[in-house]
Amino acid sequence: MQTANIDTAELIFNEFGNIGERQKTMLSMLGPLYREWNEKINVISRKDIGNLYLHHVLHSLAIAKYMSFEPGSTIIDVGTGGGFPGIPLAIMFPDSEFLLCDSIGKKIRVAQAVAESIGLENVRTVHSRAEEITEKFDYAVSRAVSDLSVFMPWVKGKYRKSIIYLKGGDVNQELSDCIRMHRLVPSKIHVAEIGHWFKDPYFEGKKVIEIER
Repeated sequence: MQTANIDTAELIFNEFGNIGERQKTMLSMLGPLYREWNEKINVISRKDIGNLYLHHVLHSLAIAKYMSFEPGSTIIDVGTGGGFPGIPLAIMFPDSEFLLCDSIGKKIRVAQAVAESIGLENVRTVHSRAEEITEKFDYAVSRAVSDLSVFMPWVKGKYRKSIIYLKGGDVNQELSDCIRMHRLVPSKIHVAEIGHWFKDPYFEGKKVIEIER
């Protein structure tokens, strides 16, 4: 399905046929809210704000295509920026609890404001580096905030089940380096092509990487 010319919440509804009316309302509110906030605090490139649903919301929800979080799961979103992938995932998984963290205060303020404005009750936000957080979660998610070898120490000891990481391009060398540096078991690393689910050319080469504990 080609989606590049219509950047509305309908993009999400078309890909996820089982979402409820409350979720649809929340997703529809994201566009106006992010456009309004982006005028004040630049959390999304001004050239890219017109592709909010395709490049940010739908991209975040590739994780929801890859897996479902069990009810009661706890998830930390590291380097969430303005709330990606955490806010779209929290909408899709209302029975899971999310902590969104970022070291840049103005970005986390936007994520908090958006979550409050849409009535998202399963999200907390914190202005902090991931290394400083002492809680433990079931999953750690992130959207390409760094090389994986750099990211791994940030979440060491903070997740029980797995890391779910959104990344683009050729990840083979990066994963090889990560396996070597952090003594990972190769069979516990899984890579899924987002383009298998979402057919827009934007997603070609983009991946969901899972690293099981």
